[in-house]
Amino acid sequence: MIGGFRPDVTINVAYRSGDWATTADGAANVAAAVAASGGRLVHVSSDAVFSGDAPSYDETCLPDPVNPYGAAKAAAETAVRALVPGAAIVRTSLIVGHGASAHEAFVRSLATGSATGVLFTDDVRCPVHVSDLAAALLEIAERGLPGVHHAAGDQALSRYELGLLIARRDGLDEKRLRPGLRAAGGVRGPLEVRLDCSATRRRLHTRLRPASEFLAPGHS
Repeated sequence: MIGGFRPDVTINVAYRSGDWATTADGAANVAAAVAASGGRLVHVSSDAVFSGDAPSYDETCLPDPVNPYGAAKAAAETAVRALVPGAAIVRTSLIVGHGASAHEAFVRSLATGSATGVLFTDDVRCPVHVSDLAAALLEIAERGLPGVHHAAGDQALSRYELGLLIARRDGLDEKRLRPGLRAAGGVRGPLEVRLDCSATRRRLHTRLRPASEFLAPGHS
């Protein structure tokens, strides 16, 4: 498809958790096609490429994944860099907004009693609004900015803290949200991953808002 259409810019957001063929091999296939047909490539990566052992991670940090999904995303980055040296690699975090994300749906199900479970207090990310991320990706694509970028919200929150913000925005009963520890449940993956987006923010005109702002009552 890329060879036939020969797009000026290709933005690859494809992934499937637990599926190496889609997340890693698929990214390599897209990069190879862009390399053959020409044009720019913007590859969307994840904070899952990091272990969470460091206090924060800026754009110069090398991946050190600790679970299969993070390893697949790190392999995808390696393939993209090798095949399209001028590509943009955009690492992001937990994506929310407009009530359509999986995390927002889970919070609603907990607050309404249609599901049971906990929201982790030790699983920390830098949530980003889907519209802010989309705008950042388009700006990077249009301006042809190469290299690694970090595009996440300017606020680190636990899953539980994020759930409280979602419940308040949606007028739900936040008292029905129960906190819990991810480490206690044996769920594999990094715990606290804080993306330092300072360098990327200096390059972009797009503003990446903190979750407390875009999840304030009256916002979506």
